[in-house]
Amino acid sequence: MADSKNIKPTNFSLKGFILVTRFWNLLIIVFAQFFTAIYLSRSSGSIVETLTDIRLLLLALSSVLIAAAGYIINDYYDVKIDLINKPHRVVVGRILKRRVAMVAHTILNFMGISIGFLLSWQIGIINFLSALILWLYSNQLKRIALVGNVTVAVLTGLSIYIINVLYQELNYLVIAYALFAFTFTLIREIIKDMEDVKGDLTFGCRTFPVVYGLRNTKVLLYIIEISFVIGLAALAYAFLGFKMMTFSLLLIIPLGFLTYKLYKADTTRHFNLLSNYCKVVMLIGILSMVIY
Repeated sequence: MADSKNIKPTNFSLKGFILVTRFWNLLIIVFAQFFTAIYLSRSSGSIVETLTDIRLLLLALSSVLIAAAGYIINDYYDVKIDLINKPHRVVVGRILKRRVAMVAHTILNFMGISIGFLLSWQIGIINFLSALILWLYSNQLKRIALVGNVTVAVLTGLSIYIINVLYQELNYLVIAYALFAFTFTLIREIIKDMEDVKGDLTFGCRTFPVVYGLRNTKVLLYIIEISFVIGLAALAYAFLGFKMMTFSLLLIIPLGFLTYKLYKADTTRHFNLLSNYCKVVMLIGILSMVIY
């Protein structure tokens, strides 16, 4: 097997683009938006019409393009940190040339923003601001305690809520699921910072675990979990009825498991498994919208 250090970066590598754009994460965005739209269609139209709605297809495409550009620019700025935290995952500068990554980032953002404006001026502005915020996040915000985590969480929740914007509705269940996506993304992002604390500390990134330590970070996560369950249950009871409130309370089960494992976690591998666990719970939660 060839030494990865001797691999020269190229102008194009399909494997490199799949890795750097987090292909599976992009699929989750698409599934989440389609499942949200399917839920809305059950009261306003057929599922087949929704699945073949060109507007929804374009929205999903624009969201994926913006997200992919965000992943590329994030890896572009984080090469040195990733060489410490995740050396086997480094793509920019090792598989893809740095200038190719920058060009791809610019083109993908331009396409995503343009498609957004084709759909509506509101979606165009949301896409533009999302692209700008993702650049700011990669360049600066992610190095500030909690600011970067909240930024990513807001954008994730927005990727669900934007379905309301597309169909010009104010559906409280969509808002509830956007809050669900926001919270689990926030938890996951903080856990990822716990996983990456070594590289972040080396390069002066003032993430919450770096500034306040792993123990205090765990306490913060416990507070977020409790606040989320109480807040979502209250929202469900006020606007969505007893059935959704019951679902909200059932989240205590996966959150309880997360809390137990988080309490015992103390290695990079443990935190990596918890990060992936949060992603799975979030995907299953979004899937449940279809059967609500």
